[in-house]
Amino acid sequence: MTSIQHITLEVPDLAAAERFYSSAFDLGSLIALRQSDAPTSGFRGFHISLTVARPSTVNTLIDSAVAAGATTLKPVAKSLWGVGGVVQAPDGAIWKVATSAKKDTGPATRAFESLVLLLGAEDIVASKKFYVDHGLAVDKSFGKTYVQFATPKDTVGFGLYRRSALAKDAGVPEEGSGSHRIVIGGDAGAFTDPDGFPWE
Repeated sequence: MTSIQHITLEVPDLAAAERFYSSAFDLGSLIALRQSDAPTSGFRGFHISLTVARPSTVNTLIDSAVAAGATTLKPVAKSLWGVGGVVQAPDGAIWKVATSAKKDTGPATRAFESLVLLLGAEDIVASKKFYVDHGLAVDKSFGKTYVQFATPKDTVGFGLYRRSALAKDAGVPEEGSGSHRIVIGGDAGAFTDPDGFPWE
């Protein structure tokens, strides 16, 4: 099964990004950092989600990210789907922390259950076909709106969302240009997808 072993975030200040991520989240080897000054502006077309066990952990991780320098895009709140919040790291990457649980059943921790990369696609159908042709298997698909790919346990989860809907979910305007400032490290080989996201 094709999988993503890690995500590399391209950041303007490597030392500052290392300090932020070590303080905000405990991500292990799933996230790597690389210095880059590639021009970029606005929405970069992706966000990364941390799925956790309970609402108190959502608050703990969002609070630690803000304390480390992140900007709140969506405060922690309840929804039909559970509890979640969205922040933007100093390097510009957007992070969502969420749980399907609506009540705490234990103490807050800093542990996450899964890390999922969602890419904003202009054409979900075309991008879905592209990734299937590159060896990924579809787990769930909802027409022209969303695709979730099957991924092995303990690797990066992966999905496609319509770009405009992903920006709305993140709480930012859809407009953006320049580098995505992200490189996907998987075992599907080196290529660039239809929306300009590079794999290595």
